[in-house]
Amino acid sequence: MSFRLAAYAVCIEDGRVLLARHMSPEGKSNWTLPGGRVEHAEDPFDAVLREFAEETGCEAVVERLLGVDSRVIPAAEARLGTEHQNVGVFYRVRITGGQLRPEPNGETAESVWTPGLDVARLRRSSLVDVGLALAQSVPATGHVAPVPVGGLIQH
Repeated sequence: MSFRLAAYAVCIEDGRVLLARHMSPEGKSNWTLPGGRVEHAEDPFDAVLREFAEETGCEAVVERLLGVDSRVIPAAEARLGTEHQNVGVFYRVRITGGQLRPEPNGETAESVWTPGLDVARLRRSSLVDVGLALAQSVPATGHVAPVPVGGLIQH
């Protein structure tokens, strides 16, 4: 089984959420939250700010920890064909500077403010639904029920 620890930013303003359009090496596109892998010996708090800046071109501050999500992706559905566990640490962030731009030499083609009501119509990562559920409910435990994958929602 492969394993990944990642940190994700949930940035919401005026009923809009900042989403990043991820382009896979195969050229497939889906929407996700800015964020990504926590590097060796890196604190997830620092990782979310680094990833946010790399992918969006904007600086941000963390307002609060929203929660942690752990999911196992079956081998048949995983990109590399082996079972994969992703542990995501979700933070509420606020932009403090910079301008939205594509990620230079990266997989984020653009970052876009998206009305919250439009999210359900997008082809998106399950991470979007997890992050929005955490931001909406702010559960004391920092845990939300698993998000079903299928239709427009992908691993």
